Amino acid sequence: MVVFSGDTDCYQPIEAHYRLTRQCLEVCLEFGNPCGIITKSYLCTRDLDLFQKLHERTHFWATISIPFMDEVTGRLIEPQAASVEKRFEIIRKLSEAGISVGVNIAPVIPGLNDSDIAGILKRAREEGARHANQVMLRLPGHAKDVFFERIRNHFPLAEEKIMERIKEVRGGKLYDARFGRRFSGEGPCWKSLEDVFHVWCRKLGLNKVEPFLARPPFNRLSAQAELFPPF
Repeated sequence: MVVFSGDTDCYQPIEAHYRLTRQCLEVCLEFGNPCGIITKSYLCTRDLDLFQKLHERTHFWATISIPFMDEVTGRLIEPQAASVEKRFEIIRKLSEAGISVGVNIAPVIPGLNDSDIAGILKRAREEGARHANQVMLRLPGHAKDVFFERIRNHFPLAEEKIMERIKEVRGGKLYDARFGRRFSGEGPCWKSLEDVFHVWCRKLGLNKVEPFLARPPFNRLSAQAELFPPF
């Protein structure tokens, strides 16, 4: 399984011109390699035809990152990303095309958008989402300075609360880079956020089937034969 991309969005604006992600997905289609995408960009709908071909041939899924229900807050924190409504529209379009699509509540920012969890899950399910996940805010390197500058400018009265809540779920730090820890939190506060997430997933019928198991079993022997044909 190849995932595009767990580090940064695979549908950056420059993708509209260079089509690098599309070409990589075309390689996956050629060799029948299972794959998935994680994005918040409306540009991904350009490749709907390719997603359908991948879905027909192998395992393919898409996850759309939506951290806010409120359009104003979303625009202030993610000024260059697609609007909240556009992201829900992506879910609807992919679902109507038969693609296994889900929602990623990412990043979860304690003290700012934790109250949006239930609303995002409900709306995503209405639009056709089948799976869901949530990811704690990550603040490596200069990302911390950019994030708090944005909070200070747009939510000055909430800055201290947000900082303290982040430290609360990060063991007293603003970031934990350890593998397996950086995507989630710890302690009672994070446990309560996880409980809310899982309760609503069960209530809405999300995550009944893992996205990479949403298609019939993948024929690995056939794929290996294509990747390594006999001489």
